Amino acid sequence: MATSAKKHVTLSGPENVSLGAMGGVLETVIQMPLITYKICVQEGRALPKGSGWYRGVFANASSLAPITALQMFANGVLESAITGGKRAPSELEQIVTAMGAGSISAIIYSPVDLLVIQQQKLKMAPAPAISHIIKNYGAVGIYRGFSACMVREAIYTAGYLGIAPVAAGRINDISPWFQENGVVTRFLGSCIGGTIAAMLTHPVDTAKTRIQADIGKQTYTTVRAAIPQIYAEGGIGALYKGGGARTARLIGAFFIINSVRELALTMKSKWADEETEAASIAK
Repeated sequence: MATSAKKHVTLSGPENVSLGAMGGVLETVIQMPLITYKICVQEGRALPKGSGWYRGVFANASSLAPITALQMFANGVLESAITGGKRAPSELEQIVTAMGAGSISAIIYSPVDLLVIQQQKLKMAPAPAISHIIKNYGAVGIYRGFSACMVREAIYTAGYLGIAPVAAGRINDISPWFQENGVVTRFLGSCIGGTIAAMLTHPVDTAKTRIQADIGKQTYTTVRAAIPQIYAEGGIGALYKGGGARTARLIGAFFIINSVRELALTMKSKWADEETEAASIAK
């Protein structure tokens, strides 16, 4: 009896959006203290106490939901455009489409990052902080640091939708043990993807954080000027301030989001196999 070829399973647009939103909220809520620590270290600001570790979590989580949803949706659209939805993308295609998706998401993410930083600095709720920014710096002020955010998100998204799954796939090929222990394989892939993404983007992220905190341009005028200025102040260590916390955060984020995505793909693949088997029996 002939067996049909296994069909390549992809997530639909609505599935990518819902899973991206779920993963974004989940990883933000779990890892908000790491995010706060990273921002404080980069700015040279005192660490908060008590609930201060979660100040800005609502703005961050509620905005990261559509951001991660947009990244996964855009990634799905770009992958489908390249592959026609009929084959799995190559490793290079995975990384390139993820970079494109990340660049697009900076349109939303840049003002969100600035809002969280200003909230923590001014100790304001979201609405008053937005009002303060627009009143004092104009509507364009909310997009300060956009180019740096675009670079960061392109590499970040390539990390979790490209490098991490590609690395996990390579690890899977090492031994059947890794194929049977998907959680370990995904975590190792996330460690590789998260570390690479953090090392490549942290100097840009540090500059972005500094100029978004210095929204009035009293110390830093642009990202291009900020990076050499920060280096002159404290060397390479200054550019990588908070790097350990951010690396840990990225590894956790990659693992959480990819676990949610992998679970959905596994379930959808199983349902597709059951439908194919039922149709074959019916014939």
